[in-house]
Amino acid sequence: MADDALTEERAAPARPWRGLPVAVQIGAYYLVARLVTTGFLVVAAQMSGATSRFGENATIADLMVGWDAQWYWYTALNGYPTTMPLTESGGVAENSWAFMPIYAYLSNGLGWIMGSWGAAAVLVSLVAGYGASVTLYRMLRPRLDHSAALWAVVFFTAGPLAAMFQVGYAESLFLLWLFLSLLMVIRRRYVWLYLLIPLMAFTRPGVLAFALFLALFGIWRWIRREIEPLRTAEVVHLIALAALATVTGFAWQVAAGVVTGDPGAYLATELAWRRNWLPDTAGAFVPFEGFLQATAFWFTTWGLGEVTGYVALALGVAALAAALILLPAARRVGVEVRLWSASYLLYLLAVFFPQSSIFRLLLPLSPLWGVVAVPRSRGWRVGVLLLCLLGQWWWIYNMYALGNTYWQIP
Repeated sequence: MADDALTEERAAPARPWRGLPVAVQIGAYYLVARLVTTGFLVVAAQMSGATSRFGENATIADLMVGWDAQWYWYTALNGYPTTMPLTESGGVAENSWAFMPIYAYLSNGLGWIMGSWGAAAVLVSLVAGYGASVTLYRMLRPRLDHSAALWAVVFFTAGPLAAMFQVGYAESLFLLWLFLSLLMVIRRRYVWLYLLIPLMAFTRPGVLAFALFLALFGIWRWIRREIEPLRTAEVVHLIALAALATVTGFAWQVAAGVVTGDPGAYLATELAWRRNWLPDTAGAFVPFEGFLQATAFWFTTWGLGEVTGYVALALGVAALAAALILLPAARRVGVEVRLWSASYLLYLLAVFFPQSSIFRLLLPLSPLWGVVAVPRSRGWRVGVLLLCLLGQWWWIYNMYALGNTYWQIP
């Protein structure tokens, strides 16, 4: 009896915290994580020097609206060009068509009220990041216990790219739409996707990966129809939604072509950024070519040779596929998360030229933090959290305190 009373007494102080709504608990962790990130950004601003992109006497506000945030800001104020801007060599120059409208104009509308586009953009990112955190927990909780799901959220909010939650980038808002969409698939509430898919499509690129995910998920549901009955209505929804994701995935290309009179305006705009690494880039977009070109570029730059790069790429793809299929921890997070991760990775292989922005483009794989959180060892979880914070500082230091060379672009 004495031992039982002592145990109850020791456990009592934690009960009020555990009794709080999960959204409140996540909010507390999210707030602490944002304070840590703010500290990192303040230090990075103080370290900014004459050779940095932000120069001497930079402030945290300069960092928050730096890099691509400037493009979203410019887009909100000036719209999209009707004539494609050209470089001195005659190629299509970098321009606003690379940036989807929802984040830019949502921030602009809120900025009209707040009196500052930059402050509004950061607020949108902050609120969307919190919403994404709560939704991530809801996604993982059916498969993981409360502790593991909550730790996955902690890793997400404090991860190496956590600065994205408080700068003028569209990533937070896209993650909110994406996580809500995955949650609706997990719960088989497909009607909501007719709203969420267009929101994803016009926030940032990536909805074509969701179209592939829906196709793969539909195949998986068909295979398992004897275990989980597959109703005709669900089949109709999955086909219609995959079609919607495909159509909206190409809609921005069509819009750019109609406005500019150049059918290849959007793809030419995306290729313009590739010329930062390969100045001779020309011609049409070819799926998977960018990843192969980048493999040759980076491994040659590192003195390892193209062949080594191609072998490393093949082994990396095989290892990721095997991990998603075979790892017990990966199987714990559910087939929806694994199919989405495979779809998005294939999408990146098809369309992306990997460079320093690859870290940011991996953010849609954040549901895989659930895999990392499965081991129950406190030492493991604390160690991962420390690595997250170390990685966050390394990223902020390079991209914001320095930001002075071609591989320091977020």
